[in-house]
Amino acid sequence: MRIILLGAPGTGKGTQGKFITKKYNIPQISTGDMLRKNIYLKNKMGKIIKNILEKGHLVSDEIVCNLIHDRIKQKDCTNGFILDGFPRTLEQYSYLSKNQIKIDYVLELILPYHLILERISGRRIHAQSGRVYHVKFKPPKIKDKDDLTQESLTIREDDKEESIKKRLREYKKETYPLINCYLNEKKKYNLKFFQINAINSISCIQKQIEKILKK
Repeated sequence: MRIILLGAPGTGKGTQGKFITKKYNIPQISTGDMLRKNIYLKNKMGKIIKNILEKGHLVSDEIVCNLIHDRIKQKDCTNGFILDGFPRTLEQYSYLSKNQIKIDYVLELILPYHLILERISGRRIHAQSGRVYHVKFKPPKIKDKDDLTQESLTIREDDKEESIKKRLREYKKETYPLINCYLNEKKKYNLKFFQINAINSISCIQKQIEKILKK
């Protein structure tokens, strides 16, 4: 079961990916998480990635594809995997085809942009543990403090409003063309491509995904 989770930032790909991982015992591979992990480890690749991001540039397709290539060769991907945030461009899409990496399902989560802004800009992170809060949907017990340690919460650079708007513009420009590719694959090769309304509750979306993955 090889799944691509497609959708703009803030549509809930990470949440649904975790659900699928637990339900079907296949790993969730997030390009964002891999990039952040390398930066945190301060290894050679991490320093390159950090330098690129600090200059306000996007990490190249070559770097991202190499990270994906190494990850899906690991033993836990034998029975399948979830690609969260990959592919994002036509070049990354071509990489999957050229390397004959078969995809069974593409699930696209759709949400209006004004709701995406509300979701992402309200996030607060406890950097040390990775715990995530939201000022509206999951507020901490004490404002801007972690529930367990009472340490200060932070806002990721990517979660600031201007950054969100930039990411959404990039998503529309680079990722929308992928949808046409998947629609063509659906007709020609029987790829299972589904669009899911991400405005629904988390549990409702999960039930819909369960039905889809039984098909």
